[in-house]
Amino acid sequence: MLGILKSMRFISLFLALIYLPFFSLSVSAVEVAPRITDREIVEALAEIKAEFRVIDQRFIAVDQRFDAVDRRFDDLNDSINQRFTSLESTMLTLFSAIIILITGLIGFIIWDRRTALKPLERDMQDIKRTLERDFDMSHPDGSILSRLLDVMRELSKKDHDLAVAMRGSSLL
Repeated sequence: MLGILKSMRFISLFLALIYLPFFSLSVSAVEVAPRITDREIVEALAEIKAEFRVIDQRFIAVDQRFDAVDRRFDDLNDSINQRFTSLESTMLTLFSAIIILITGLIGFIIWDRRTALKPLERDMQDIKRTLERDFDMSHPDGSILSRLLDVMRELSKKDHDLAVAMRGSSLL
């Protein structure tokens, strides 16, 4: 077992010697940065400020463009509102005219119906008066027709021909 340990030490030493140059190369790849002076820092800050001024000017230009677009939208919105207001008044006028026409039509129908019914009512009254006069419905013994039938039945008792005629008409 001691022999195995010695051979493993030898292998690990051998591997360490092989890989050691690679590790030293990776460490030597890091360079030390040169020292920056205050003047270089001030110059860099001045350049950054100049770039910020350019960016600020671009933002101001973009804001002006947005303001112009907002004004266009406001003008368009006002124009649309005026059109809708005009359309609303036109529609209100049309609906009012339609309501007036419908009301007039209903009034005409009612007037026409009453006008058409007046002659009919007069005719019905005339017929009623004629029937009351001819049939004398208000008599206590009944109408003229029923009284006339009673008289004919009495006469048919004495007159054989009248009785036959009345039986033929189903009046007896």
